[in-house]
Parts: sequence; C-alpha cells; structure tokens
Amino acid sequence: MDNKMFCFQCEQTAGCSGCTGNAGVCGKTADTANLQDELTGALIGLARACENNPHDESVTDVLIEGLFTTITNVNFNDETIKEITEKVRKKKYEVVPNCSICTAKCGNTDDYDVKKIWDADEDIRSLKSLILFGIRGMAAYAYHANVLGYRDDTVNNFFIKALCVLGYDMGKEALLPITMEVGEVNLRCMELLDKANTETYGTPTPVKVPLTVEKGPFIVITGHDLYDLKQLLEQTKDKGINIYTHGEMLPAHAYPELKKYTHLKGNFGTAWQNQQKEFDNIPAPVLFTTNCLMPVKESYADRVFTTEVVSYPEMVHIGEDKDFTPVIEKALELGGYDEDKHFTGINGGHEVVTGFAHGTVLSVADKVVEAVKNGDIKHFFLVGGCDGARPGRNYYTEFVKQTPKNSVILTLACGKYRFNDLELGEVAGLPRIMDMGQCNDAFSAIKVAVALAGAFDCSVNELPLSIVLSWYEQKAVCILLTLLHLGINNIHLGPTLPAFVSPNILDFLVENFGISPIGTPEGDLKKFLNMD
Repeated sequence: MDNKMFCFQCEQTAGCSGCTGNAGVCGKTADTANLQDELTGALIGLARACENNPHDESVTDVLIEGLFTTITNVNFNDETIKEITEKVRKKKYEVVPNCSICTAKCGNTDDYDVKKIWDADEDIRSLKSLILFGIRGMAAYAYHANVLGYRDDTVNNFFIKALCVLGYDMGKEALLPITMEVGEVNLRCMELLDKANTETYGTPTPVKVPLTVEKGPFIVITGHDLYDLKQLLEQTKDKGINIYTHGEMLPAHAYPELKKYTHLKGNFGTAWQNQQKEFDNIPAPVLFTTNCLMPVKESYADRVFTTEVVSYPEMVHIGEDKDFTPVIEKALELGGYDEDKHFTGINGGHEVVTGFAHGTVLSVADKVVEAVKNGDIKHFFLVGGCDGARPGRNYYTEFVKQTPKNSVILTLACGKYRFNDLELGEVAGLPRIMDMGQCNDAFSAIKVAVALAGAFDCSVNELPLSIVLSWYEQKAVCILLTLLHLGINNIHLGPTLPAFVSPNILDFLVENFGISPIGTPEGDLKKFLNMD
C-alpha cells in the first residue's frame, strides 16, 4: 500500500474502507498511526520472545498496556507512544538478553512489520484484523482488572499466542478457530473484570442519576476506570467540589462503594462524540481515564487532564501516584456555574437510571420468568454498544421508541445515550429500559440470557430475545466475537459493517451465525416480532 497511513479499525473509517491520508477520521495524524503500527510490531516481537522462554507477569502487563494504547481515541501523543514502544523492546531483551548481541540473527524476535498484515490477501487480512482488534479491546478489560489486582493466566497467555499468530504465515482454516478463540477468552476476561469490580465496589443496584449540575466547583470524569474515580472521590472529599460522571463512567453511580460519596452528584453530557460541543467553555476540568478522547478544542484545552494510558500533546497527565491536585486546583480556579444548570439527555429527559447488572436482574428472575409465562412480557431486546458520530445512529433511538409496550430493552455501553432518557414506563412491575452498565458489562447480559434459557429449558437462540448492536471501536469487536463463540445467532449490527471484514469472511458469518446489518426500525422490529 502506498499510503501515508492505513487504519480501518473503527466504524468511522474513511469511505468505509480505510483512512490513508494525512490524518484519520478520529483525528490522529498519519505519524501517530504509523507509530501505533510500530508499537504493534514491537508487541509481536515481545510475544515471540516469550513463546519459548520463561517470563513473568510484568511482560504481559506491558503487552496489555501496549495493546490498550492502540485502541481508537486513547492516545494521540507521539512521544508517549514512542516511550511505550521502547518499554516493550526493553522488556523483550530482558526475556531474551542474548538476542541483542547475537551475531547470527534469526529474526524470530525482531519487531514485526505490520504492513505485511495490511498488504496480505484480503481474507487473511480480515481474520488477522479481527484477532488484532479483538485482543486490543480485550486488553482494555484486562488492564482495568489488573489495576484492581485481578489477573488470569489463561487470558495473559492468550495475548502472547494471538500476537504470535499475527506474525505467522497461516491460512484461513488455521486462523478461523483462533479468531473464535478471541471471543472465548474475552468471555473469561469480562468475567474477571466483573469479579474485580463487584468484589471491590459491591454489586450494582438501580439508581436514578440526575443530569442537573449544581452551582459551585465541579469535576467531570470520563472513561471506564472506576479506580480513578474512587481516588478522585477520596481526594475531593470535604473540599466543596462535586463530581459528575460522563460517558461510560455513568454506571459507577450504581456501585455501593462509589455512590456512598455524597459529592458524586450526577452525570454530565451524553456520549463521547458530543464532547467537543458539550465541553466548550465548561467552567470545570475534565479528567479522561480511558477512551474516548477526541482532539481537544482551544475553548477547553486548559482544563483537560489525562491519566493511565490516555495521552494528548500538551495536556497535563496525572501519573501513577494518582495525585489529582492539579485537577482539584483547576476546579477551584474555574469555580463552576453560578447557579444550578439543568441539562437534558438527547430526548429531553432530566434523569437516567442505571444499575441493572446481572446481580440485580437475576435477583428478580422468578418475577421475569413468571411475566414471560403469563404473557405480560412478550419480547426482550438487547440494544447496546458504542455510540458514534456517523449519520444513521438515530436508528437506535427510533427502534427503542417503537418497541411494543410488553417488551423489555436491555442496554449497555455508551450507545444507550441514544435513548436512556426516554420514559417508557414499566412492564410487569419492571422498568422497560434496563441499563446493565459499561461495554464490558456485556457479561451481565450474557449471564442473564443464559439464566433465562436455563429457566425455560431452551437455548439462548430460542428465547424471545433480539440483539441489535452498535459498534465503533475495538472493544465492540471482542464482544461480538464472544457472542459468536457462544453460538448466538441473528445479531443485527450497525450503523455499518466493519471495513476490515472481507466479503468471504462476511459470507462465513452470515451462513454460520445469521449476522446482518441493521435495516429500518420498522422493518427490523417486524422481522424480530414475527420470530416469536
């Protein structure tokens, strides 16, 4: 490929084929994209070094950090990408110290040229992309679990296996089962993170979250890292500063060990793609703990802070000591709003509800089963995934609005902002919209579906359940592969199909799993309800 860059890992990729010019649609420059490829090549080299040599968990920690760094909208900073690349190489020579001085180099542990993947046969490229993007998404979940002290050898060893596979010459028949294995291991990884979060912060319970920002100093925290939120809450206690979640941090309000802080007040804004408008001249700092960070506008550049693997040129970064003093000082300096500011969701609602993770839903499983048997609940819809800026995502709003009153909508991840402020009432004494949490809480949806299938003595595919997913970045890829690993069929995906899925691989997914693109809300609902 004779391009300045090549990247097609996100849903918004240029022309639904790939970003190849001076910058990607996400805002990263060609230089940044190429440095991310170089980092990926170094990760493959480190994995190869580990294949036949002893190593400790510090190696997989570096692999996970490096993979997480390359997820869309995480790192726009060339210097920090270079630093992690050198960190990876240093770790490799700790594993195979003789390779750096070898005079008869075999090349086995050299950095891999990722262009070989992009230039490969389209079906090989497609499968290797599914593997690569899948483990990037899974790395985010493993990273958050690691922060809380939870690790899993099977998950860690698979990162090494999958990275090595990317550097091998393998055919479709050999790559397909490894692609499905990404989904299998990601299920284990999501379960690990679920355990880490619930054992650390308690089992989520439903809670109403206001969208009003009270007068006075405040901080907005966005991303997925609950540990960062806990540290920020501790450091702002009794300082007259309120804390508001944003984006994927919303479900934090449901955890007992987090909602006990009285200055965790509510949620600011909607999904990630609206941040440049919503943060414009905001009188408060914003702390980014993970993706999704967009290119920062001048009107709020002096109040953006990053931490963990998130990095942006010239923004203040909070290091491993987690001293949020600069964020706190900026909040006091800016002062917040002079009076309470009333915001709404995209449909005009003034509050949202979250906290319907598997612990809560399964505690009333008998009630749900009875309602289905009595005919009070006729259908379940899982409508979730990533939000994004591409036109056509209003499909999800209209779809949910048009669902029948005797149905339940399970949702998760930031795609819920398209409809989570709608007032759809209740069915059989249960709220019709149940927000199960962050994207990794797809594990909750899986647990609930499997439990319901067990209660009705049928398969998940035989339940009155339809799955409509929205996708944007790589965590959606590993979740999709997990659903396919579980044999779940007839998933509808949108707003577009991934550019990295070749026609032949798409045919395989259609023939074996019935995967299909979304259509119109009316047409898809008619199709789903006719399945009952």
